[in-house]
Amino acid sequence: MSTDLTSAPTHVEQEIRSQPQAWAAAVDRLAEFAAVLPQPGERVAVIGCGTSWFMATAYAALRERGIGETDSFAASQFPAGRSYDRVVAISRSGTTTEVVRAIETTRSPVAAVTAVAGSPVATVADHAVVLDFADEKSVVQTVFATTTLMLLRASLGEDLGPAVAQTEAVLAGGFPLPSGLGSADQVSFLGQDWAYGIAQEAALKMREAAQLWTEAYPQMEYRHGPISIAEPGRGVWVFGRAVDGLPQDLADTGVTVVDDDLDPVADLVRAQLFAVQRAHAKGLDPDQPRNLTRSVLLPDPAS
Repeated sequence: MSTDLTSAPTHVEQEIRSQPQAWAAAVDRLAEFAAVLPQPGERVAVIGCGTSWFMATAYAALRERGIGETDSFAASQFPAGRSYDRVVAISRSGTTTEVVRAIETTRSPVAAVTAVAGSPVATVADHAVVLDFADEKSVVQTVFATTTLMLLRASLGEDLGPAVAQTEAVLAGGFPLPSGLGSADQVSFLGQDWAYGIAQEAALKMREAAQLWTEAYPQMEYRHGPISIAEPGRGVWVFGRAVDGLPQDLADTGVTVVDDDLDPVADLVRAQLFAVQRAHAKGLDPDQPRNLTRSVLLPDPAS
């Protein structure tokens, strides 16, 4: 299935295509932000909600590769009494109530990554990393989330060149998807290590934009039960290199498989495009998912 977009562009389509430029802008400003981002050896927690939580999960796993102990939490599950050298709070709008409350309850210094200067999250944090050039009009998050993760990857010393090149190829129509995926009634997204957070985000994009039944698992966990639903007419999308034996196990089920060993973020962009395609095919507006708003604002418990 091609990832070319044929419908009139929505906000999210334009934002998907803007990602390589936004990543470059973020990396250009890394020196400006570096001092308030986690330093080698620090014990760090990373928090967020929804898409931001999944980016936190991916970054935490990357940082655990010998750079520093790193936990990730949905903001509503953050153990405020636990001590960290630094907390990173991710919130596109800067208004998400759970993130604001988590920051207010921790004694650890907080660096907030947000798209909106002067927002509540930016105000209650000790430091704000404002990526206003990556803000979005669509409710569905794409460019802000990946720009945050790519900035954090760059802060770990990663060379982002291969990921950017693969993403540009994806946006140009490269790496077409199997034709059977276009009609799949269910898709499971699998990722190992840091790619698990990316798999979670890809599954969320499909649920939000296209109302498709999706699930996400670590690759090694998929064979511990979830593989029981694999069959012809359904899909499995593997992020990162497939673990030994998994491709054959999937082939034996007859499920449609996506397994191209792309950089997980480049592959996420491909999943974003696919989510928009499926939304259009169902007559849905991918900018305005059902029952969702740009930010979740909770009432003051005292009111």
